[in-house]
Amino acid sequence: MTSAFLHILAMGLMMLDHLWATIVPNNDWMTWLGRLAFPIFAFLIAEGYRRTKDVKKYRKRLLLFALISEIPMNLMTMGSFINPFHQNVLWTFLIALQCMIFLDQLKDSRWRYLGSFFVCLAGFLLGYVGFTDYYGAGVLTVLVFYFFHKKNVWHLLGQVVCLYILHVHLLGGFTYIVELGRFEIGIVQQGMALLSLLPIWLYRGAQGYHAPWFRKFCYWFYPAHMLVLYLIWLVA
Repeated sequence: MTSAFLHILAMGLMMLDHLWATIVPNNDWMTWLGRLAFPIFAFLIAEGYRRTKDVKKYRKRLLLFALISEIPMNLMTMGSFINPFHQNVLWTFLIALQCMIFLDQLKDSRWRYLGSFFVCLAGFLLGYVGFTDYYGAGVLTVLVFYFFHKKNVWHLLGQVVCLYILHVHLLGGFTYIVELGRFEIGIVQQGMALLSLLPIWLYRGAQGYHAPWFRKFCYWFYPAHMLVLYLIWLVA
């Protein structure tokens, strides 16, 4: 499993979710599968931070595309150019990226544990105050993959537990009731995010296909597909 494959998989799952939200409603299986997209992207942000040769350029690219994506996001979700109460997911990732930079700067500090706590808390609160996509839980999802990045049982268990807390208990959302005889079991839709760990665990650090056009496509896909979906919805 390569980084390129994870990008393609996450983009496809995100497209399903956005199709459900715009031009193909009432196909709930799309948004259920779409729940897997965000954690994969969050993992790729943490992985990209660890592997980038120039974090300043990485941060500038995220900032640039966060600005570019804001109007397409507003049009797709609200049909207007401005929406102060919901910002696109790249702002979530930008906050998380800055948190990771601060966390690395604290590694040699005697106050690293206390400082790390406040960095995570600040990122969490900023996600909520800024109304970024997935809010503070989204910021912490990236940081989960920053802290638990090794291929050992404790780190993998840490990913499961943290994602369960963040996506089932904190984000929650729609719950589907399954009847098993006399019993009823509630399945939280956002809990599908935990299934994203399966392809993430199959990743072994290989970059895969990384031609310049493909790297640019991965950035431009986000604003472009939202704008196209809005235009199709507009004329349909």
